[in-house]
Amino acid sequence: MKDVVSRCPIEEVMRLLSGRWPTLLLYYLKDGTKRFSDLKRDNPTLSHRILALELRKLEGAGVIRRTARPGYPLRVEYDLTPAGLRLVPLIDALGDWWEELQPAKSVAA
Repeated sequence: MKDVVSRCPIEEVMRLLSGRWPTLLLYYLKDGTKRFSDLKRDNPTLSHRILALELRKLEGAGVIRRTARPGYPLRVEYDLTPAGLRLVPLIDALGDWWEELQPAKSVAA
């Protein structure tokens, strides 16, 4: 990640959640544990490489947990940590805010 410009915690949060995929991945994980292939299926336009990078970033931040189950092939599962679960209401609130904005936006146009 790039260097922090300010010492504001909002900047750190925006760096973690910026872009199309991180928030969507958290949204899909709010329903419970998912395998890599499930997350790929939920986001079909997301490349394998970018999915892996985004999951690693969220795991590094302590927002999701990666669990590797023994066997062949290796079964890897992802779920939200307690910190990730705390983000769910915030993500839902952003979605609600956007949906509420849409009728006002079309009336104003």
